Amino acid sequence: MFHRWAALVLVLAFWAMSPKNAAGQGKTTSPRGPGAGAFGNPYPNPFNPEVHIPFTVGDSACTDGSRQHEVSLQIKNVLAQVVAIPLLEVATQSVSSSVVASADGRTPIARLRLGCGNYSAYWSGNVQGSGKEAASGTYVVVLIVDGSVKGTTRIFNRK
Repeated sequence: MFHRWAALVLVLAFWAMSPKNAAGQGKTTSPRGPGAGAFGNPYPNPFNPEVHIPFTVGDSACTDGSRQHEVSLQIKNVLAQVVAIPLLEVATQSVSSSVVASADGRTPIARLRLGCGNYSAYWSGNVQGSGKEAASGTYVVVLIVDGSVKGTTRIFNRK
């Protein structure tokens, strides 16, 4: 009988000390600070075969687009391996003129100089470099602004 009570007390103690949200439970994270960024709601989510990911660069104090930030977006699997780099789809603010666009006019979002504003990324659902469709499952989109992670969001691929 003593062992059951001891086990119950131990479980309650661990529960009381655990964080309220474990890693991966929150929908999006958007830390604030210089060069802050945030995600909108990816659509469609779950997706098959493609997804559009709206995101914002800069904070509310930076509305004119004059400040340039180095922005990267990465799509990672649950093992934290980079699966793909999405393409810049819509630019409502200034983009550095030194970027190299793909054949369809879209630019990979890897160390891309962007001004403050709202943007949209596009991912075809293919694994980078192979052209094969990504497996069904959960993927994490990571927004990196000026070398630090400024936000994450989850997307779901279903076949």
